[in-house]
Amino acid sequence: MAHPTPRKVIDIRPAGDPEAKVYPRSVDGPFTRWRWFFVWLTQAVFYGTCWLPWDGRQAVLFDLDARKFHLFGLVLWPQDTIYLVILMIVGALALFLFTAVAGRLWCGYSCPQTVYTEIFLWLEKLIEGDRARRIKLDAQPWRARKLAIKGGKHLAWGLFALWTGITFVGYFVPIRELVGQLASFSAGPWASFWVVFYAFATYGNAGFLREQMCRQICPYARFQFVMLDPDTLIIAYDNQRGDARGARPKGADPKALGLGDCVDCGICVQVCPTGIDIRDGLQNECIGCAACIDACDQVMDKMNYPRGLIRYSTENAIAQRLTLARVLRRALRPRVLIYATLLVGLTLAMAWSLAHRPPLRINVEKDRNTLAREADDGAIENIYRLQILNTGDDARRLRIAVSGEAPLAVAGDTALNVPGGESGAATVVVRAEPGSLAAGAHRIVFVVDDGAEPAVSGSADARFWMP
Repeated sequence: MAHPTPRKVIDIRPAGDPEAKVYPRSVDGPFTRWRWFFVWLTQAVFYGTCWLPWDGRQAVLFDLDARKFHLFGLVLWPQDTIYLVILMIVGALALFLFTAVAGRLWCGYSCPQTVYTEIFLWLEKLIEGDRARRIKLDAQPWRARKLAIKGGKHLAWGLFALWTGITFVGYFVPIRELVGQLASFSAGPWASFWVVFYAFATYGNAGFLREQMCRQICPYARFQFVMLDPDTLIIAYDNQRGDARGARPKGADPKALGLGDCVDCGICVQVCPTGIDIRDGLQNECIGCAACIDACDQVMDKMNYPRGLIRYSTENAIAQRLTLARVLRRALRPRVLIYATLLVGLTLAMAWSLAHRPPLRINVEKDRNTLAREADDGAIENIYRLQILNTGDDARRLRIAVSGEAPLAVAGDTALNVPGGESGAATVVVRAEPGSLAAGAHRIVFVVDDGAEPAVSGSADARFWMP
């Protein structure tokens, strides 16, 4: 949707200098309020979840030292890596689906870069003032007042970034222990490094890189156009209604003046966090935050013009003047249905697999040094080592039994205590009477259960060697 009118450069950045600082103007409206809703929601989850207790431990903890992840009542082990792979595929499919339907919704409302930039901009406005005052302050020479204001802003940014780094590491090290260690300067080198590293990344990305992250660094901006088509919902400027642009008195009839509805005020550019002019058409720098929609609607209200000069729409809807019903029908196109089917199917399959995950996992290793041995009473013995993983959260006292083609017996103690979310090991001697089995290897089954009603049990195959 290229625009024939030459672009008017607004003072959001000097002409021809895409690297100049962007000073986004504050705006209010339904989409801005939605964006802040997601800021609060995502940060409440991020900063709050790590403090939730669960059965005497942290509810969500990725314990890399113990090689297990705690997700409330679910304990995941290295053997559960398949779920991480599936989760990444689900995330990719969700990204494809949302982008095909509505462009960069993720970027505009929930991306960490967007969320933290919004928070840092709020702190900046709180300390330095609105857009005009920030521009004026930056143009002033460095004196005591400017140093104090800038210092206060960076102090607020730094403290917020530091707490963000502590919270991030608190998902890998119990956060209550981590805070105590940091307060007493006894935290380990790796924990300290990652706190500082993540804090510095937050401070740099949200405080300085800002729109450059979305414009230059983030790869999503580069390949999003592969996933868009003319029926994708995007933020669009209605050039048929808005052109030709031009200033006019309030309430003037634009048709009588030979103008469109756009008053060429430039506010849509001033509120854009990446500094683009949406009137130039869809651009890969647009993150879909809809700040320009809120701003333009306010101008339309003041001019007594209909809202929606800039709105969520599709290229086909703008060009062909499609009704809302036709836009919705065209949204259900094959690629969207395929993405949705794959996403729902894979998500349900993963949920079913997690719900039916075996509570016990048993790994059997035969003694490599002795295939078989003869006991004093003539019985043939094979030695095995059982590694039993209790995937549940409750401690269990387990019983070990064995079955096979002939009567077999487990010598010694057959009970084993395994704490919740832990593994236990037992050396098991299996005996067979002489002559009860032919020479060679025979399949046997180890059965482990807790004797409860209903019983929690598991089994594993092995081979019994008869000389």
